[in-house]
Amino acid sequence: MKCMPSYTLLDGTTIGFVETGAGDATPIVFLHGVGSDKSVWHPQLEHFGKTRRALAFDYPGYGESDPAIRGSTREKYAGIILAAMHALGIPRAHICGLSLGGVVAIAMHHLTPLRCASLILADTFAVHPDGRAIYDRSLDASADLRAMAEARVDVLLAQPADPAVRSEVVETMAKIDPAAYRIGAEAVWLADQRERAAAIRVPTLVICGTEDKVTPPSLSQELVQLIPGASYAPIEGAGHLGNIERPEAFNALVDAFIRNVDSAAASSSPRR
Repeated sequence: MKCMPSYTLLDGTTIGFVETGAGDATPIVFLHGVGSDKSVWHPQLEHFGKTRRALAFDYPGYGESDPAIRGSTREKYAGIILAAMHALGIPRAHICGLSLGGVVAIAMHHLTPLRCASLILADTFAVHPDGRAIYDRSLDASADLRAMAEARVDVLLAQPADPAVRSEVVETMAKIDPAAYRIGAEAVWLADQRERAAAIRVPTLVICGTEDKVTPPSLSQELVQLIPGASYAPIEGAGHLGNIERPEAFNALVDAFIRNVDSAAASSSPRR
């Protein structure tokens, strides 16, 4: 795996990312959730890097990125990821986001839909009915993210959880800057993007673990109803983090979807 730990954008902001793969196929970009960082996508980077450029980014304040600026929003995150794509020579990509990443993916499409070849929205929502309460609890617990991770990990993962995955989730969350976590929590839990979701006109796959207690399947099914032409794919036996709980199933769903999108795009392109 080729690992590039950081990149400096034109405005001087450093954004952490990891990239694998190469080739002419449409790249795929992965966006993490509020309680993780780019490292959560290692099973996907290894898999998709075999056939195309695959990149996972850190938001400001996460991983190897510069600290977040107070008042940052999901739109700010979206704009920074789009700027990073531009700086890396990626005019268009499949955008795959989980939880907060799905919220950011919808915001990216809202800002510049032509940059999105497709959307893969995993364990996420347009609006969460309990978002305010979750946000308030997140603020209260954010002073000690290790304690929060230990308290929440068994809710995030389907049970019984793989001990190695459980440990990875705890350690990743424990390393997050509390200030960045609070900004990320606001960006995700207070989101209401129902109008933006209804305006999506690119191929969209909505994925959700059948055992997800944080963003349950009903919220993914609501997204499918909002987004014209969207399809829904459950991952049996997965919780909120299906990409690391059931990586083979997650990768197979995403791979089949983006290959179909790429094939349809190629067949519709004018031939010389």
